[in-house]
Amino acid sequence: MAINIEKIGYILQDFVSGTPDIQGASLVTPDGLPLAATIPSGLDEERVAAMSAAMLSLGERIGDELTRGVIDRIFVEGTDGFAILTSCGADAVFLVLANKAAKQGVLMLEIKRATSEIKLVL
Repeated sequence: MAINIEKIGYILQDFVSGTPDIQGASLVTPDGLPLAATIPSGLDEERVAAMSAAMLSLGERIGDELTRGVIDRIFVEGTDGFAILTSCGADAVFLVLANKAAKQGVLMLEIKRATSEIKLVL
């Protein structure tokens, strides 16, 4: 069964435009290939996908080495905002970019809702 990239693109667009303080979102394969993205101009979609895969790989290794179990989410906080990487099953990873004003509880809830919607399409 083929992945409906157009539908995933709509889901990402709705998520970014409808969620306050979200700056972008991308769905990538664990190998670092982009499936769909709604990211700020100036960011390279291929590079974002590759970095997401690298973060996932490193996070999984850390989780394994530190006996934390299967990694569900990787959270990076910088001075200008957040990057959250969330599993969307075995075949995809959901990256969300949010500004510093984002409320983390609301952000995690919205990510969970979007992830559920994406999983239905995958």
